[in-house]
Order: sequence, then structure tokens, then C-alpha cells
Amino acid sequence: MSAPLSPLPQAYDVFNGDADGICALHQLRLACPRQATLVTGVKRDIGLLRHVPSEPGLEVTVLDISLDVNIADLRRLLDAGVQVHYFDHHSARQAFPHPRLDLHWDEAPDVCTSILVDRSLQGQFRQWAIVAALGDNLAKAGYALAQQLGLNERHTSALEQLGFMLNYNAYGEQIDDLLIAPDHLYRALHHFVEPLHFIAEAPEYRLLVDNYQSDSARMEGVKPHWQSACGAIYVLPCETWARRVSGTFANAHTRPGYSCAVLNEMTDGSYLVSVRSGVPETQPANDFCSQFPSGGGRRLAAGINHLPPDQLDGFVQGFRAYFT
Repeated sequence: MSAPLSPLPQAYDVFNGDADGICALHQLRLACPRQATLVTGVKRDIGLLRHVPSEPGLEVTVLDISLDVNIADLRRLLDAGVQVHYFDHHSARQAFPHPRLDLHWDEAPDVCTSILVDRSLQGQFRQWAIVAALGDNLAKAGYALAQQLGLNERHTSALEQLGFMLNYNAYGEQIDDLLIAPDHLYRALHHFVEPLHFIAEAPEYRLLVDNYQSDSARMEGVKPHWQSACGAIYVLPCETWARRVSGTFANAHTRPGYSCAVLNEMTDGSYLVSVRSGVPETQPANDFCSQFPSGGGRRLAAGINHLPPDQLDGFVQGFRAYFT
């Protein structure tokens, strides 16, 4: 069990609701317990600093959301006298030095936020960094960390599945699409220092596994909207289960030299897009997605939050040209 939380009422923990954001915060709070207001959301809800008030003396920890997307609110908080600790691996091209900004940032394709936290904590809770890395489709980095700890194949495979389940839970148009609200999932997970204990004992984990198996079964036989030797595009229906499984489906259908895009139809007729690059070094996913107004992400995995239906053909043509 984790240590009791120390009171710090003027604190906010702001984190992405996926495996990386949850595991990053979990590591930090195992090492430095404190009571804080949690701010999170579905995976694509990354403009989270807008929810934090400008109060002098406030201490805010930010995990796994793009600095560039939150730049205006970050300046607002710093100008108001807020201390900000920021860990992230997404776009931070607008980063700037500030005496109240403690920034840990690395956009290398084999780095996730939980790995940055693991570095800061000198590997104190490394198994959770492995969970995040493997769940975030950073297989090489995750396996390397597992090897450093001397974990056997069975143990590593269990951590990988946990990462998949945490990521699977994060995909949706709104919180109600998710099986478990991310703040609730974090609190449930935070009772466990060891990932294997969470896997063995937490009812939340069994709920995720059972529903993932059911949702995945519905994906059997889904055909690509477009496909070539370099990649594929899938268009999924406007269904809650399809939104939940989209991220793990995109990860599973990406390999070196072969890229994948999964488009989920939303209730307003637009598409939520997940893109995975099979060649992140030379054809990063975030550079492609940034061509669209609501696009962004990182080299390996990126997305578009709102693709109008009349832009579907243009997206397909652009994806084909970019990844060929």
C-alpha cells in the first residue's frame, strides 16, 4: 500500500488520462505523497491547464500533456505566482525559461512521460514506467527497462497487458464513454506499489480485461478503408466500443515501415483520428497530424481531434502521400 498522503490543499495534479499520465503521477506520488486536486480527462482532452485557477502560492504538477497546447494557461499561472513542475514528451517548441517553471521534457521517439519521471526518481518505481512505456507502444524502451530489472518474460508480459488496459480505457469522446473515469482509475491504482498486486487484486483491472476482450471481438473482420504496402487506414462506426478500442487497435496494426490511421466517427459526424507512424525518425506522425487545425502529438503516435467529414478524402490522400 502507498504511504498516507500529506495535506497540501493548494496543489493540483494535472495529468493525461492514459497509461502514461496515470503511471507518471503514480510514481511521483509514491515517492512524494501529497493531497492534491486531480485534473484529468479522456486521452485527447489535453488542454487541461485551463481548469487550474490563478492563485499565488499554488503548486501544480503537469504530466503528459503538450506544453504548446497549454502555453497560454501556463503563462497565466506563472504570471500569477504559481509554481509549475512539468513532465512531458509532446510538443514543447514554445517552451521558455522561468524561475517558477521546472520543466522535464524530451521528445525522443523512445521516451514517454513515465520514463522522464523514472529518470527523475532514479528508477525508484521503475515497474510502473515499464507499464506506461509498453502501454504507449514503446516496446523497445519498455523491454530494455524490464531487462535492467531482471524481469522474466511472464512478468514483463503482465506489465505490458496492464499498460494496454490502462491505455484502452482512455479513448473516448467524453468521460462517459470510458469504462472507468481516469481520476477514479488513478485512485484505485494508487493503492498498489507493485503492478502485479493491482493485476491480481483490483476489480478495476478485471473490468478492463473483460470489456477489452468483448470490444476486440467486435473488431474481427474489420477491413481497411485504404491499404498499401506502407500502411492502412481504418474507419470505425460511431459506437462507444469502437472509440474505446481505437488506440490499441492502431498500435497493434503498426510495425516498422508500416503506418496506421484509425478514424472514429463522432456524434457530430466528424472524425477523431489516431495515427501511428511506422517510420517515426523520418516521417513523424505529429508532423503529419499538425497539418490539420486540431492535430498534434509526438513522432510515433499523434492524432486529430476534429476532422470534418468533407475532409476525409483529403486526409486519405495526404496520409498516402506522406507515408509512401
